[in-house]
Amino acid sequence: MCLGVPGKIVDVYEKNGLKMAKVDFGGVFREACLSYVSEATAGEYCIIHVGFAISLLSEKDAMETLELLKEMGTFEEELGTEAP
Repeated sequence: MCLGVPGKIVDVYEKNGLKMAKVDFGGVFREACLSYVSEATAGEYCIIHVGFAISLLSEKDAMETLELLKEMGTFEEELGTEAP
């Protein structure tokens, strides 16, 4: 399954001509491209799907979604942090 996962943008920078971000998924950090939400800034929450931020959302909505993913047992799977 491949879901969009909410995360908090902690840093925004340019890489190879693209607007990129360091995104925090509850302690798991990943890099994401911000080309589809170029207005995004550090401190905001966004939905990440296959390495791309596809939409912005509120902190409340992000926290609720993360909790649901954890309850479903898919959070670690989606972020690739499952134990071998």
